[in-house]
Amino acid sequence: MLQITHTQTIISQSRAEQRSHPDQEARGRAGEASEERSMEAKNGYSYSPLAGDDHEAAAAAAEVISTTGAGFGGDDVKLRLLGYKQQLKRDLSVVANFSVSFSIISVITGVTTLYGTGLQFGGPVTMVYGWPIAGAFTVAVGLAMAEICSAYPTSGGLYFWSARLCTHRRWGPFAAWLTGWFNVVGQWAVTTSVDYSLAQLIQVIILLATGGKNGGGYLASKYVVIAFHAAILLSHAVINSLPITVLSFFGQFAAAWNMLGVFVLMIAVPTVATERASAEFVFTHFNTDNGAGIRSNLYIFVLGLLMSQYTLTGYDASAHMTEETKNADKNGPIGIISAIGISILVGWGYILGITFAVKDIPYLLSPDNDAGGYAIAEVFYLAFKSRYGSGVGGIACLGVVAVAIYFCGMSSVTSNSRMAYAFSRDGAMPFSSVWHKVNGQEVPINAVWLSAFIALCMALPSLGSLVAFQAMVSIATIGLYISYALPILFRVTLARKYFVPGPFNLGRYGVLVGWVAVLWVATITVLFSLPVTYPVTKDTLNYTPVAVGGLFVLVLGSWVLSARHWFKGPVTNLDG
Repeated sequence: MLQITHTQTIISQSRAEQRSHPDQEARGRAGEASEERSMEAKNGYSYSPLAGDDHEAAAAAAEVISTTGAGFGGDDVKLRLLGYKQQLKRDLSVVANFSVSFSIISVITGVTTLYGTGLQFGGPVTMVYGWPIAGAFTVAVGLAMAEICSAYPTSGGLYFWSARLCTHRRWGPFAAWLTGWFNVVGQWAVTTSVDYSLAQLIQVIILLATGGKNGGGYLASKYVVIAFHAAILLSHAVINSLPITVLSFFGQFAAAWNMLGVFVLMIAVPTVATERASAEFVFTHFNTDNGAGIRSNLYIFVLGLLMSQYTLTGYDASAHMTEETKNADKNGPIGIISAIGISILVGWGYILGITFAVKDIPYLLSPDNDAGGYAIAEVFYLAFKSRYGSGVGGIACLGVVAVAIYFCGMSSVTSNSRMAYAFSRDGAMPFSSVWHKVNGQEVPINAVWLSAFIALCMALPSLGSLVAFQAMVSIATIGLYISYALPILFRVTLARKYFVPGPFNLGRYGVLVGWVAVLWVATITVLFSLPVTYPVTKDTLNYTPVAVGGLFVLVLGSWVLSARHWFKGPVTNLDG
């Protein structure tokens, strides 16, 4: 308490001196900021007040802290210094925080659902070498995000960072508005994509279990698939309505399942297969027979990267869980980096293991095979059928994948709800007062059900047009990565000179890593907007730029027409 009260005294004295000597105002402000930072370093924290260098906000936060008797230096005090009181239950360990991001990245989910894309565009070479390339740049993005997360560990995550990093230029509210909407819509698109992918996998499992496409198997209609999707989302909403201690258990179980599942599948499938690919095929074969009219090897390789980059996303969840994580300024960043690093290692092993069981790429991609063209399902099915005369073992392997995807969707809803909770806490969403309500178990219950409902609505276009649906979920990769890049861009430009890092920081390499991250996101935004089939028609057009551009127009339009008059960025709730 003494240190905080002393800070207020110094602020008051400094202001009095500035009023007495207007000509020294600029130097007074600089000295004031420097002295505060020095005191912060001595006292074990490096957090800035919510409104930038507004010392009235700092003094107000200090006053609330002193009157509540909060222990100095704890997570609750650090959160108050950022302008918020503790409302969610802080019970997650570093392992639990890591588990949420690791389960959302879920290499089994991403690689399995897009393995066919990898085979089609480049095949083994694209997957085996494209994965570490995308992984290396993803590490750069993750490191840059982790550094900012350490400085500002709040559930708002990226949009709060953007607001805080643009404060000195008074662009904070607009930066928060833009980043926040790209982030929350991108997260909803991720949940939609993940849970719809699980519904489609269940469709394939039922098809194979009833005899396969060539054996009279049952192929569920698009209406049944959407019903599966709805049921999955309902169960995810119910689970996410439980206390955070229960979610923590599920999250850690999910992480263990993903880890063990990868090792089981990467060993079992190629071991069981009676015919295996050679090392030369796995490491050197480049598939140019893509059926998409594309002949440029570089173009093909770039399109194949989608599998890797789609998988390596969602790790901002560790930032959104920081208000429920102990020692958040350290464990939040660790959760981000460890989830990315471990996912890259086990994912590469998974790709290698499964690819050794691949022989006939055109057949695996053919819609006339037993799995109806679902490449990796056909790989599993054929591996066991060739050995035992039955594909039951392959269906069981798909069950392992299905459970992993289920947990991925569950964790996605967890992350979605925390972002929606934080964004509505600051008044950015329609009916914000409803969505930031916390129940007696300290769970943002309304935000949970909102996230599940929107993910259901985003899947409904699949009933009319898969092209429209694919355009919508394309925001899951590009839209989300744009929200990752914005605060990093602000950190290396507008906030370069005054950014105060937290316990986890990159030192003198922070700006360099940040620029690498920003340039990579700019690159993939362009690459993944390119046509994927020639000639280009209304049915083959890549609608990603249309979807992302449409979102940008909506966000910008709403800002110009309305939000700029009332949205002030993150708002303190210390007096609430």
